[in-house]
Amino acid sequence: MEKDIGKIKKNDTADIILRIDDFSERRGLTIREFITSDRYTGFTKSGVKIMAADFPKFKEMINSIPEEDMKEQSSGEGQPETQAEPGQETLETPKETSEDKKDLPDY
Repeated sequence: MEKDIGKIKKNDTADIILRIDDFSERRGLTIREFITSDRYTGFTKSGVKIMAADFPKFKEMINSIPEEDMKEQSSGEGQPETQAEPGQETLETPKETSEDKKDLPDY
């Protein structure tokens, strides 16, 4: 059995294909990269197979991901903030002032 579930565009020459198949008589969900180019058209070796027995756990894991965790962040967000543990100091980059610049030559 081969049943294509869907595809997601990766870039101009590659798609990610989701398919239920019976490879080696073992049913599962296959997630693989499909390339379309001048040199080669077909599946690559890149991919993963979720065996039918493991599919309920896989589905549970996917469904447990909150949608807000998957929203793209705007630039500047998501940068790790450095916070000191109790009793530790943090190193901060000193801010440049006009006093700091007065000794620099003008070019």
